[in-house]
Amino acid sequence: MDFLLGHLLDRSTERNPERPAVVFKDTQISYADLSDLSNRIANTLRQVGVRPGDRIGLYVPKSIEAVAAIFGILKAGAAYVPLDPLGPPHRALLLIQDCGIRTLLGSYKKSRELLACCEEHGSHLKTLILSDSRQVDLDYPGRDKATEILSWSDVLQASDRPIQLRDIIEDDLAYILYTSGSTGKPKGVMISHRAALTFVDWAFKNFNLSPDEAVSNHAPLHFDLSIFDIFVTLKSGAAIHPVPSEVAVFPLEVADFIETHRISTWYSVPSALTALLLHGQLETRSYPALKRILFAGEVFPLKYLRRLMTLFPNVSYYNLYGPTETNVCTCYHVAEVPSETETTLPIGKACDNTQVLALKEDGKEAEVGEIGELHVRGPSLMKGYWGDPEKTRRAIVLRPFATAQWPERVYRTGDLVKRREDGNYLYIGRRDEMVKSRGYRIELGEIESALYQHPDVEQAAVISIPNEEVGTRLKAIVVTKKRTDSDSWLREHCLRLLPRYMLPDIFEFRASLPMTSSGKIDKQALLKADE
Repeated sequence: MDFLLGHLLDRSTERNPERPAVVFKDTQISYADLSDLSNRIANTLRQVGVRPGDRIGLYVPKSIEAVAAIFGILKAGAAYVPLDPLGPPHRALLLIQDCGIRTLLGSYKKSRELLACCEEHGSHLKTLILSDSRQVDLDYPGRDKATEILSWSDVLQASDRPIQLRDIIEDDLAYILYTSGSTGKPKGVMISHRAALTFVDWAFKNFNLSPDEAVSNHAPLHFDLSIFDIFVTLKSGAAIHPVPSEVAVFPLEVADFIETHRISTWYSVPSALTALLLHGQLETRSYPALKRILFAGEVFPLKYLRRLMTLFPNVSYYNLYGPTETNVCTCYHVAEVPSETETTLPIGKACDNTQVLALKEDGKEAEVGEIGELHVRGPSLMKGYWGDPEKTRRAIVLRPFATAQWPERVYRTGDLVKRREDGNYLYIGRRDEMVKSRGYRIELGEIESALYQHPDVEQAAVISIPNEEVGTRLKAIVVTKKRTDSDSWLREHCLRLLPRYMLPDIFEFRASLPMTSSGKIDKQALLKADE
């Protein structure tokens, strides 16, 4: 029985040892070799004192070594904490300090910068294992010797015998993913083996991946979409094809990547697919190997989804929903091109072994057509936020009006939804994006949906600005196909779709919008720029 994530690699290795497990640029590794390498990493970690439950930092760009490191950490009984290697070292240091990381697997160049940052702030790692250096050469002026540094050659000399994890169970911590916090402090979401496998097992069954498939890994490893890319793919015996970070930001190169690698399953945020549509010259491509496109993380503007489905009618499309705290908890198969009258795509129904509930403010379940906050129950829930029991208590609450004789934990998503007659849920918006202006309650996502319906709008975000006179002023920040000095055409468009009280007070046109490292529009950056 597979009750730990590391078992997934073991089972697929037993079935298909010579099949490619990871293909990166011009290199690939078989299941057998990936298993051996992960065992060497696990034994190296144990030799430097890592014990079950320790948090191990992963500061490595997407690569074969990164996937091996993830499984090596898990096979050592520890939990992996992916840090963004493209982000500033100071942020990585903040996360290292927050969850007590003492051992780090890092790349040569970025680790040098991080060590210097650690020493500048009086922090020290116990051990650094380099993923891309055959020898240790991290000497530079001012560096002390507090950190033991091992080269990749040291790893390759370790034993490849698997460690018998008799002291690890399914409820133990598997990984911590940090998400942005509303207070400015990142939140460390703790996910157990059991929670992750609940999602992985459902996805494996639902999408029926076969061993001969090529699955993309577009998401960075610190983003929860990567859980599908890595673990569902390896459970299936298929091959992971990580998209190099220097390729992922250029739509034309991503379009070429899908074609060259004969990708069969693509999974990304809608923003990445939108960029492909606008700048990837998809009309010139056929993609005969492509079987399914999955998207999650944000609302997919329907005008772009319609275009994508029209271009590739033989592909299956799925809208996956779920915050990091729950893994994916609902799914909607988009069986046909949405009609022009539809403005919102359903997020679907609950995944196996998961229940979702739309609860009103009084704690009672919302009826069909009523708006409620989505709550999730089931084994896929996070263990909590690392080092923040108070925030955990606010997020994971006892289920109101539970009929059982024991307390049930449910996660409050903060997302407003309503259930249709067919049982599918519609996403309405964020509870914390429901603002009040001139006495009216306004959902910012509804305004964004209206903006996207104009054919010349490529990207749009709406933010609220505190105002003493009216409570809140609404600002729409828009990227358009055409240059314009006037906002009158967009105002007229909004007034055809929205009540006047929802019309943005300010329209700002930009050449581009800031994006987070996971590919979503960065609203926090937009808010800070407006302070």
